[in-house]
Amino acid sequence: MTATAEQDRRYQEAAAEFGPALERLARGYEAHPERCRDLVQDIHVALWKSLALFDGRCSTRTWVYRVAHNTATSHVLKERRRGAWVTLDAAAEVNDGSDIEADTNHARALQRLMALIQSLEPSDRQIMLLYLEGLDAAAMAEITGLKSGHIATRIHRIKALLSRRFHAGGPS
Repeated sequence: MTATAEQDRRYQEAAAEFGPALERLARGYEAHPERCRDLVQDIHVALWKSLALFDGRCSTRTWVYRVAHNTATSHVLKERRRGAWVTLDAAAEVNDGSDIEADTNHARALQRLMALIQSLEPSDRQIMLLYLEGLDAAAMAEITGLKSGHIATRIHRIKALLSRRFHAGGPS
């Protein structure tokens, strides 16, 4: 198998396994639908290119998230230089609409929480988005370059901060 064919195979496997997570991650960094689609495409291109360098020293999952977060962070910095602030997209669950008031309250609470996450410093936002994706501290440490004990401490502090801000009604 040629190197490009191997790269294509790895990409297809990674895209199939992590595609939905990459889309959620992109929505966490970019709320504007068109720019979010562009970001997802940029992540996929960066992932495909990077898989030529993948040597197996970390898990595929770690590699994919590292590439995705680096690409998304670059996207945010580029948007800031352009003067456009990137907000988080509220990802509300689809339901049957039987309790419209509860659904509306849930959507508003989710929107507030996502806005609070967006207001975090970029490194804290990255950790929280990885946490919400269900990664453990060891995997997050590999992706971010921090120690897993430090990650666990920061998660605890970020959750406490978000809770205080949520109950206080703002990002203060």
